[in-house]
Amino acid sequence: MATQYRADHVGSFLRPPELLEARKNAGKDPHRLRSLEDLHIQHVLAKQKELGFEFVTDGELRRRNFMSDFTDAVEGFDMGDAVARNWKAGDSEAAPVSSVTGIVAKKLRLTKPLTGHELPFLKANSTVAIKMTLPSATQFPAISFKSGVTDKVYRDHSALLWDIVEIMKSDLAKLSSDGVNYIQIDAPRYSYYMDPKWREWIRQELRTDPDAAFDEAIRADNACFKAARRPGVTLAIHLCRGNNRSHWYAEGGYDGIAEKMFAALDVDRFLLEYDDKRSGTFAPLRFIPKGKTVVLGLVSSKLPQMEDPDVLVKRIEEAARYVPMENLALSPQCGFASTAEGNLITEDSQWAKLKLVVDTACRVWGGASSAGA
Repeated sequence: MATQYRADHVGSFLRPPELLEARKNAGKDPHRLRSLEDLHIQHVLAKQKELGFEFVTDGELRRRNFMSDFTDAVEGFDMGDAVARNWKAGDSEAAPVSSVTGIVAKKLRLTKPLTGHELPFLKANSTVAIKMTLPSATQFPAISFKSGVTDKVYRDHSALLWDIVEIMKSDLAKLSSDGVNYIQIDAPRYSYYMDPKWREWIRQELRTDPDAAFDEAIRADNACFKAARRPGVTLAIHLCRGNNRSHWYAEGGYDGIAEKMFAALDVDRFLLEYDDKRSGTFAPLRFIPKGKTVVLGLVSSKLPQMEDPDVLVKRIEEAARYVPMENLALSPQCGFASTAEGNLITEDSQWAKLKLVVDTACRVWGGASSAGA
């Protein structure tokens, strides 16, 4: 049975400046980097417990970005090459987006466990449930397939996708049997199927029907979830529209894909972006299957302005018109640092927003979390 965490968060936290600096010089002094990672992870573990979260992540503090566990553990990526993406700034002061590099140039081969450098420390230092985040297999064909390079190894995006699925399955199966209570797959590429501009990009650039690609994405993620499915382990998918230095790349509501997506994805929880008008209305939530949980991402991790708790309560009540209140939860819309450089927000604001999530969850449901869903 899945656990119903009322106060949730997507996983990543801002990196302190000294940790960012140490990562730049990791080649010269890897021991200093590791010791600083340990130190700051202990801090974020304590902070999450202090705020009242009943699970913890390590804030992804050992990663360069939310998917670098995969590219670091899998041989075959050219990390000096990248496919360009069009990012858009939010309302905060503009800053250059972080480079997310990695083009598949050789046959992929797993060389070490994806999260093998993270889990032992978490298990040794946590007294509550552990949440582990991993990128969706669908993330990589969209940004790591380059014509003239990748197609020399993989005939098309689909062939690359299913090779990645096999790698993901082995690691997910191990995580779910090795003391991880909550596994979340981060899948921002579903936004392609919501946004008309990106649907056209799929047709033109990938030479694929977007509806067929959407169906294949669901099959791929479900194959990964099946490998991770185990009694007592909560499985979730996080869907957003881009989160890099407070930028985004897609817009549009869930309307066009909700009926199929919510019914087909074999998860316990959907973490959904609902922090601004780009995300559309709550109406698509009417397709959420009975018993599954929607985690409403109502608090912005991109902008420093604090949300009004009364407005948050009102929006939760609006969502409850479509999903029973007992099947709702609250979180920020995304992580605070999908890339190591982080969003344009301070650490103090980050923790204040997370406190707001817990306090509002307690106000609405009478407690941050409860068992059974």
